[in-house]
Amino acid sequence: MTDDSNVRTESKLRDKRSIVLINVVSVAVPIVVAVLLGIRTKIDLGTWTKMIPHVIGGINSLTSILLIIGFVAVRNRKILVHRVCMTSAIGLGALFLVCYVTYHLSNPSTSYGGVGMIRYAYYFILISHIALSLVVLPLVLRAFAFAWCGMFESHRRVARFAFPIWLYVSVTGVLAYLMISPYYVK
Repeated sequence: MTDDSNVRTESKLRDKRSIVLINVVSVAVPIVVAVLLGIRTKIDLGTWTKMIPHVIGGINSLTSILLIIGFVAVRNRKILVHRVCMTSAIGLGALFLVCYVTYHLSNPSTSYGGVGMIRYAYYFILISHIALSLVVLPLVLRAFAFAWCGMFESHRRVARFAFPIWLYVSVTGVLAYLMISPYYVK
């Protein structure tokens, strides 16, 4: 085998392992979150955890802004700005997950108190937000992995779907937070 052939074979093996890892993470994260949400007895981590929903609202807001800046940057061929924005947005996604799990591990779920049509709007936003967050996770991880490995055509193909869904999930996260925030226990 030639050196070029060995490199391609190793690259394919790495790609397959990356996709398997992405698939495992994409399945494991929702399962772990669902299990943690189902825990009836909450862990007392202190009253500081009551502030976490506000942090989560800020994380979703920053993520939305970074996604838009990153999209505009790549359209204007400012690849470094795009890379920094997308990598930062992924980092914020990881921070969101840690905050979300910490909050729900230590606090009961908050019931939405709105009535009438606003209640239906809230639940539509919340349910679509949750459902699409499950869909977007493997897409974002694939897009990131493809970009990281220099597979830019594959990255573009996946990002074409991942970006609008991720932006929707981020923006609806902010909207859901704004709608439920008056009902958080202080």
